[in-house]
Amino acid sequence: MKNYTITVNGTVYEVCVEEGESTGAVAAAPAAKAAPAKKAAPAKAAAPAGAQGAVKIAAPMPGKVLKTPVAAGAAVKKGDVVLVFEAMKMENDLVAPQDGTIASVYAVGQAFEAGEIIATMN
Repeated sequence: MKNYTITVNGTVYEVCVEEGESTGAVAAAPAAKAAPAKKAAPAKAAAPAGAQGAVKIAAPMPGKVLKTPVAAGAAVKKGDVVLVFEAMKMENDLVAPQDGTIASVYAVGQAFEAGEIIATMN
């Protein structure tokens, strides 16, 4: 017999496979029991409510932050680069939609999904 660990949709299963001759008939195997699942990655800590700005800048596509040319508290003009991210093996700029002050911005190396709020400003 050979033992395998298989993960399906985040659930870990321990499976035993018996080696032998094939007779052409398929026998019903006993149900595999679920192994204890490994701990999931901790959820991202949300920024404190006071750090959120009124203007939310959402990610247009999934990606990862490469550079943050501005920090919280920095004044920006409409069109200034707030964040540079990598998506689909390309560098993309996320720009300020209006004049204002940066309230929060994701850190370098942080990954995000499409539509996720990755920067805010006042």
